[in-house]
Amino acid sequence: MITLFRPRGVSRTILLLLFHCLLPGFRDPVLADIPETLCPDNGSHATNSAYQDNLNELTSSMQTNASFSKFFEDSSGNYPNKVYGRYMCLDYVSHSTCRTCIAKGWEDLLKLCPNKTEAVVWEESCQLRISGQEFFGRLTEGNKNQFNPENISDPGKFGLVVNETLSFLAREAALDSPGTHYATKEKNFELGTNMTLYALAQCADLTADDCRKCLQEAIRNVRDCCYFSKGARVLSPSCYLRYELYGFMGPVEMSGKADQKKKSGKQWLIEVLAILSLCLAAISLCSWLFFVIVKRKKDLADRQGRPLLTSDSAHGILPFRFTRGNTLTEIQDHPYFDMRCILAATDNFSETLKLGQGGFGPVYKGILSDGRVVAVKRLESWSEKGSEEFRNEVLLIMKLQHKNLVRLLGFCAEREEKLLVYEYMPNRSLDVFLFDAQRRIELSWSRRLNIIIGIARGMLYLHEDSRQRIIFRDLKASNVLLDRFMNPKISDFGLARIFAGTENEANTATLVGTYGYMAPEYAMEGLYSIKSDVYSFGVLLLEIITGERNAGFWQSRRAPSLLAYAWQLWNEGRAMELMDPLLHNKCCPEELMKCVHVGLLCVQEDAFDRPTMSAVNVMLKRDAVILRQPLKPAFSAGRFTHQSKGGVDDDDCSVNGLTVSTVAPR
Repeated sequence: MITLFRPRGVSRTILLLLFHCLLPGFRDPVLADIPETLCPDNGSHATNSAYQDNLNELTSSMQTNASFSKFFEDSSGNYPNKVYGRYMCLDYVSHSTCRTCIAKGWEDLLKLCPNKTEAVVWEESCQLRISGQEFFGRLTEGNKNQFNPENISDPGKFGLVVNETLSFLAREAALDSPGTHYATKEKNFELGTNMTLYALAQCADLTADDCRKCLQEAIRNVRDCCYFSKGARVLSPSCYLRYELYGFMGPVEMSGKADQKKKSGKQWLIEVLAILSLCLAAISLCSWLFFVIVKRKKDLADRQGRPLLTSDSAHGILPFRFTRGNTLTEIQDHPYFDMRCILAATDNFSETLKLGQGGFGPVYKGILSDGRVVAVKRLESWSEKGSEEFRNEVLLIMKLQHKNLVRLLGFCAEREEKLLVYEYMPNRSLDVFLFDAQRRIELSWSRRLNIIIGIARGMLYLHEDSRQRIIFRDLKASNVLLDRFMNPKISDFGLARIFAGTENEANTATLVGTYGYMAPEYAMEGLYSIKSDVYSFGVLLLEIITGERNAGFWQSRRAPSLLAYAWQLWNEGRAMELMDPLLHNKCCPEELMKCVHVGLLCVQEDAFDRPTMSAVNVMLKRDAVILRQPLKPAFSAGRFTHQSKGGVDDDDCSVNGLTVSTVAPR
């Protein structure tokens, strides 16, 4: 009989806790060959160095998160002293066991791999890894094998059982959700007597293919060293594989230990009934408390005359109502975060957790009670535009689902506070890297190209693929966030506009946006359309290629703007000189030239001549596309010192008279 175990979620957690409480004799075995370490000779750091300071900060972050999450990745510091770290607890252990294991793991890692910039340590139920190089989501080699010295009586037959079971697990774990590739299995077989093989496989944050490759290599290690052993495990920096002849995967399976007395069917029935009774009692208590809290909130809202926040379903989804002028807006089926939860997550909006300051308020890093790391945008209560932006962002983002758009996890609206809770982007925004001479070196050409294509896909979704056509109106480097793999996600929809039906453009008397990214027809006439976003994308594309800001480019004394400089080099056949010097010619010339070409097509002065984002995506992804020659860009006016050699003539400067006082900068 083959049974696949996938214990997960609240029910599994409750059962494990109850078993630990009711059956204290069940405990995970502790093997003598733990801890196991891998300390490659890839470099070392001084005790009082900046690397050590970053490592200490990372240690604190990981130990804090171990109380809530069994898998966590983070980084600390800046290049070249940036430290990347990850811990992974085995899925069957409790959070308290995970926390204890992580604390012990850090002690052993520092003791057994002192001053190493690259190290891995495996404890009984967890793994820790640090590195000066990013390894998140990447398959890493370097397995360690451990095996039981006791051999089986019939290694040939036993080896077939082990191989079949582990191969099955490799397939099942690879099919599990990314970041939690986990599967267990127990198989009954005959080998003189009835026996049961218990096995477990788990991968880190790998793709399904890489998870399968890692586990298959581990299985090959088992075949080579120890398929005839009564138990073995393979410890890899990227995955974990183990099998035993006793249930090592938690309290329930531990009854299979040789020294554990078998319980009668009546005893098991009594214990199961006791557990079910406790679960029902806990559910009843939680339900009673839930309805009491909801009733109190309703009574309080009625007394104070404030908008009502009430329960909408058994899933904890809350509808949100607020009034703006004479308009009542309802937002349903979207997670609502209690203010106390937000305050606890952000340590009362501590300055040490502040990620940045936007035009409508600061953004803070927060850690929720379930271990999720989030970014909390706190809209300024004094801002007249705060309510408008809050309304726009909640209404828009809750309808948008795309891998290149930042995900809104929920919101909070209590008293004067208006808060938006987003997924946390550990690498913050693109401008943090792009316009910093030291950090920009982390943006290789392949990463820059991936960022350009990702932004283009996100903008295409907004313009054509979402349920409603959306004009973003504020595309710039600071509104592009980067996840841990440096993938781009467009954020900050406070200035976005929905276009209904066949509407293609609109006028506004109030200009909003950012100097340097605004299309000329928008800056001069208040006319905006999807082609306005295309212009902003073209500016951003050229900034990504060069590592230079469009605004303030005149200070370099080369041209009045980045666009003017790019146009000059293009006409002179020297467009390759636009390449950021930090790339050191490590990019494909054909790819760079195509990106420059596309960028210049996007920033043409006449909106009609600019391509759509659909056409931009085709041009970026296909090699055989013939691109038409770009026309003169719309240059932003600014100070410019004429150069006697190789400079731009005054005639090349546009008469566009936009100044920063015309705009409402963010």
